[in-house]
Amino acid sequence: MGPKVKKSGSKKKKITKAERLKQLQEEEEKRQKEEEEARVKHEKEEMERLEIQRTEKEKWRKLEAKQASTLADLDSGNMEKVIQDENVTLYVWANLKKNPRYRSVRFSETQIGFEIPRILATSDIALRLLHTHYDHVTPLRPVPAASQENTSTVTPVVKGEVKSVETAISKNLQEERKQQENESHSVHEEETEVMEEQDDTERQTEEPEATKCDLEMKLLSETVSAAQMLLLENASEKPYSFEDPEVDLYQFTTLGGVYHLDILELPPQCKPVKGWMIVEILKEGLQKYVYPPETTEDFEMENAFPPIEVMLKVHENVIFFEAPMVARWDAEGKHWKTDGISNVSYQPEDRLITFSLETFGPVTLIQDAHVNMPYQSWELRPLDVNKVLLTVTTVFTEIQIQVKENLCMLASIKLNNKRHSSALEEKWMSPVSFIIALKEAGLNIFPTGHSHFYVVTNYKKKGRKKGQEQKSGVLSNLIFPKRVSLQYDLHVNEWSTTPAGQFSAELPLVEMKAYRQMALLSSAFAFGWSRWNTECDPKNVVFKVREHLTKEEPSPNPNWNFLMFSGDRAQSLKINESSEAFSKALKEDTEFHSTLYHMVKDSASEEAMEKVGRSSCQFTDSVCHLLLSTRLLSYS
Repeated sequence: MGPKVKKSGSKKKKITKAERLKQLQEEEEKRQKEEEEARVKHEKEEMERLEIQRTEKEKWRKLEAKQASTLADLDSGNMEKVIQDENVTLYVWANLKKNPRYRSVRFSETQIGFEIPRILATSDIALRLLHTHYDHVTPLRPVPAASQENTSTVTPVVKGEVKSVETAISKNLQEERKQQENESHSVHEEETEVMEEQDDTERQTEEPEATKCDLEMKLLSETVSAAQMLLLENASEKPYSFEDPEVDLYQFTTLGGVYHLDILELPPQCKPVKGWMIVEILKEGLQKYVYPPETTEDFEMENAFPPIEVMLKVHENVIFFEAPMVARWDAEGKHWKTDGISNVSYQPEDRLITFSLETFGPVTLIQDAHVNMPYQSWELRPLDVNKVLLTVTTVFTEIQIQVKENLCMLASIKLNNKRHSSALEEKWMSPVSFIIALKEAGLNIFPTGHSHFYVVTNYKKKGRKKGQEQKSGVLSNLIFPKRVSLQYDLHVNEWSTTPAGQFSAELPLVEMKAYRQMALLSSAFAFGWSRWNTECDPKNVVFKVREHLTKEEPSPNPNWNFLMFSGDRAQSLKINESSEAFSKALKEDTEFHSTLYHMVKDSASEEAMEKVGRSSCQFTDSVCHLLLSTRLLSYS
């Protein structure tokens, strides 16, 4: 018999586990790259901040070299100067005439300025307002380390198994090489046996190679899961006890930058003497004017040093849904405080805020970081393959976010049902950068690990009465609120209160699995909020789903299917949004499934599943990261 001849021909190339693992590794490397880019961006911003400070000092030195009298206003005789660029705005006013009648200071025909008391109107002073459009004063929060419980228990075992498999593979490869060298000197009749042995060797080699890929994929999957669980991790207790009037930066956030307010002693001015200009040069440079003075024994009047009225303009790229709170920086305690500030008034149409300040220093405007939480409703709707639209509706706004491939964009904002323009619209960014940009603009729909202490969350049967407001108008309550969530007891037919901050330990894992599978199906299926999510037990989440293949807007009353998911079991419910009571009864002609994918596949069209199959890994990862960051199933 002649030697067996291997059949030649083209075979359809399939993605191997090694190639699939390589794709997953590339996705993980991409995520790490984005995090590194975010870190580099932060360092770059810090360098820019230092450069801005240096530039401003240089500008101020140049301003000192000028004669203030040449910049004097024709009406008042006092100096006024405004210097502005992309990141900072500097306002300077010098009291040259010391006229007690001129106590109202306004810059460049704007409403920004001060109302100063008589004692300052007659003093050799200058007022300086430096508005940095970024916050470089607030200390950065410590970043929580990765949970060792999630990563350290299984990972060493898996790594050990991978190492043993690699050793076995290396040994097999060495034996194969020796065998091939010996067989190269054999006769032609033995070629058939050699080829059969080589086939056996290849099959034996493929088995440990496949095992290695499986173990590496398991290791990578555990790492990704641990990273995603960090986004859903809830702190068990507050890290620090904030005392009134200190601002709780876990509850509030600064917006619009920092306003540095200073009163300076007016330096000596130039004087013409016999054709010469004479000026006294101070070696110590500009000095701050202490107001009120440390000792007031020489002043008889009780109110000789009243507060100074300040009028500022809110940065145009920042949205305040409620009247801003004003806080001042405590340099000694290294935190923001609300004492020493009174008569706060806000004009939203002109974006002007007026307040009285007892002593000058850095001030900022703050807003409740959870002003848009809990959400009223949400919907994730596909626009095309690898393209979706996420709509989040809150008490104050409706935010629409587009996700395309691995990028996010702010599609639209509505305030009081009216379209609002934003500088972030039509700008595509990576998910991490996009979330940071929305927070800095005041559009915060991203809870943190401490948010459950301040928001009435849907940790099962914890809702609130219709029309109940979660925000308090009293400043003291805003600083240290007593939040509660309302729980409806069906047995006694009444509402009872439960302190905010309680949550189910099972829910984060269920959430993570739900968001992953929603992201996987998002190219062809729409998902939405259901009021029954608050009624099911803590081990389940309820939401609605429907197939959506067109680019058009859905009909006013689309046909939704209601699903309940526990992380390892999905079922279609018989109830709908208008049902009188919650029920776990199965929908007719449906059965349990282990995943959402198999649940919707039962009734899905071939076109829908084909679209799901064409979804890219980058797109799925971006949608999943956005869902994990918004936590729609807990905060709506």
